[in-house]
Amino acid sequence: MDVMTAILPMAAQVCPKAPPGAVGPTNEITSYVLWGVVVLFGLGIIIAIGAIIAGRVFSLPHASKVGVISVVVVFACAIAYLVLPGMLNGILGKGCI
Repeated sequence: MDVMTAILPMAAQVCPKAPPGAVGPTNEITSYVLWGVVVLFGLGIIIAIGAIIAGRVFSLPHASKVGVISVVVVFACAIAYLVLPGMLNGILGKGCI
């Protein structure tokens, strides 16, 4: 029997684990970051709509174009925000080696 085949089943059962007492602060920081991202999505939409309106009112076609592009980029980022974590979980699994 090869050494790697003997070690591999034991290594496959090892999963990373946070140190004692680290789970609470880690979850709190993660929740703040997630809420911050949601707020930034909202601000991005509001600013983009403002750019579109200002571009139309003041006859600034470049501002309107930037506003439309900004709306598209914010929606693309929002879709990626929902899809990418699921993809990473599917690729990496539970994080066990």
